[in-house]
Amino acid sequence: MGTRIGSMYYVGVDLGATNVRAVVGDDAGTILGSDARRTPRGPNGIAVTEAVLTVVRTACREASVDPSEVVAAGIGSIGPLDLAAGVVQRPANLPDVVERIPLTGPVSELLDTDEVYLHNDTNAGVIGERFHSERNPDDMVYLTISSGIGAGVAVDGNVLSGWDGNAGEVGHMTVDPHGFMTCGCGHDGHWEAYCSGNNIPKYARELHEEDPVETVLPIEDPDFTAVDVFAAAGEDIFADHVIAQVAHWNAMGIANVIHAYAPLVVSVGGAVALNNPERVLDPVREKLAEMVFINVPEIRLTDLGDDVVVKGALASALTGGTGDRSRLGVASD
Repeated sequence: MGTRIGSMYYVGVDLGATNVRAVVGDDAGTILGSDARRTPRGPNGIAVTEAVLTVVRTACREASVDPSEVVAAGIGSIGPLDLAAGVVQRPANLPDVVERIPLTGPVSELLDTDEVYLHNDTNAGVIGERFHSERNPDDMVYLTISSGIGAGVAVDGNVLSGWDGNAGEVGHMTVDPHGFMTCGCGHDGHWEAYCSGNNIPKYARELHEEDPVETVLPIEDPDFTAVDVFAAAGEDIFADHVIAQVAHWNAMGIANVIHAYAPLVVSVGGAVALNNPERVLDPVREKLAEMVFINVPEIRLTDLGDDVVVKGALASALTGGTGDRSRLGVASD
């Protein structure tokens, strides 16, 4: 296998509930090879581990890099994590047969390096945002609004992981003490229960049951999705009502995040936001000035799109797990 003289190589992995991806980059962060495939849904967690190792091997082959030449790797993963063991434990969005997904150990063995940095996916996201930002802000939040809601938080240049790697589960903040909606986690009134891609159609059904107005939305269709709600925006009064209610809860959740962490920037990604930025972010920007007691940060759509996690994982490998460009190459010292 051919190599490039004088270069060092790094791997980034994005393990999601739907897809697993890997990229190989050089010491300038240029992506040299990549691979992706569907995330296995069984028969056990080892099958998911094997998929991770396969995409890493294939990305290395595409980059003409032997895995043993890789200096460091970063992994952005679905949770919940057990950082000490380097595994995912009972992931919520995979079948129950997938109980434990070993990550850090097998990747370390494949690449023959101890420099493997495991993060939840939103922490990988904020690492990517910091690394690729012109200002490299020390205080920022990456928020994903997708099938779930979560945040990666950097305060004073430190990415907050928590003792077990599960900090940033802001989607499980209680925004509605009346608990009109029940979250997928089983608790009432959580932000995610109202505003995630999985729960927007459930919320719409509940609102329609409360006030059964005429609507073009396929409320009773089992295939009814958040896409249907946003597609009807501006043409259906009830769809507009649902979107306005979602914006209210999003603004409340983001205001809570701002009060907790005082970021300069809140960068937003995830399919719901990326596909509907005007409907999701513009109303939040309008509401925040009246809801936030401290300085209102810039609210922006991520520039990294669907690549934010895998690019953040690669940035983690390059910077010793931090995303701070001043630490470039620390993993190879």
